[in-house]
Amino acid sequence: MSSLEQPRIYVAGHRGMVGSAIVRALLARGVAADQIITRTHAELDLTQQSAVQAFFASEKPDQVYLAAAKVGGILANNSYPADFIYDNLLLQANIIHAAHEYGVQKLLFLGSSCIYPRMAPQPMAEDALLTGTLELTNEPYAIAKIAGIKLCESYNRQYGRDYRSVMPTNLYGPGDNYHPENSHVIPALLRRFHEAKVDGASEVMIWGTGKPRREFLYVDDMAAASVFVMCLSDAEYRAQVKPQLSHINVGYGSDVTIAELAQTVARIVGYTGHIGFDVEKPDGAPRKLMDSGRLQAMGWRATVTLEDGLRRAYQDMQTQEMRSV
Repeated sequence: MSSLEQPRIYVAGHRGMVGSAIVRALLARGVAADQIITRTHAELDLTQQSAVQAFFASEKPDQVYLAAAKVGGILANNSYPADFIYDNLLLQANIIHAAHEYGVQKLLFLGSSCIYPRMAPQPMAEDALLTGTLELTNEPYAIAKIAGIKLCESYNRQYGRDYRSVMPTNLYGPGDNYHPENSHVIPALLRRFHEAKVDGASEVMIWGTGKPRREFLYVDDMAAASVFVMCLSDAEYRAQVKPQLSHINVGYGSDVTIAELAQTVARIVGYTGHIGFDVEKPDGAPRKLMDSGRLQAMGWRATVTLEDGLRRAYQDMQTQEMRSV
């Protein structure tokens, strides 16, 4: 290890919503800023194996948080499926293999709840992996994330590495994408209700019936869970996982209907008009809830309530707007 007191930690994807939260979590735990290694995409293209190998040879990190990924919503996943599977497979394989080649014993891979079959029993437990057909709209991305889990497990089995994987539910919070067309449900609702308040609109229409249930986790809770899992002793970790079913779900623990979410967002934003539902638009899956029992048994639970997290996210959106003016 490079230091008697602190390891050198590489956070891949440090500019993304999750990666930046992991950096905050590490700093909050007392990790010195100069012990955290980061690179922008312009500085290091993670899809280029030779560049990744040279980076690991030069920087010699002791630990890796693999939060880098090519991500997007339904439209992007449908439009660029080859890019999503190719880029994610490459960057994951390059980082995990280089970590092994240069002696990194501890690595944490961040996946996605989309790894589970579209009709998986609710709540979705870790053992639902590879038991059914994936959601077609993001299947290439899901396949890449499943491959990342299996890469970690394979290096553990063959080489005795300690490469762990965590699968988050729907995330939101600082650093989110608030684009009016390409964002996910929480940032989309925050922007829609904010603009309706500013414009004095009498009604905001929500897609679907409002009945589907979704689980949401504040991104700093996700970061705290990631550091928690990384810091578990080998005995604590292996008491809850199997060598070929080693990934750990990270969820809030409960879900809400889209209608309840919309009402909460409207209240936080200060919108007092009518909320309508366009029942001609699709609902999507009726429910997507993670079974986080494995992580809870290890001793971790989320701490940021949905309402508190939404308030923080709304403040972040307004801050982003002020910076762009």
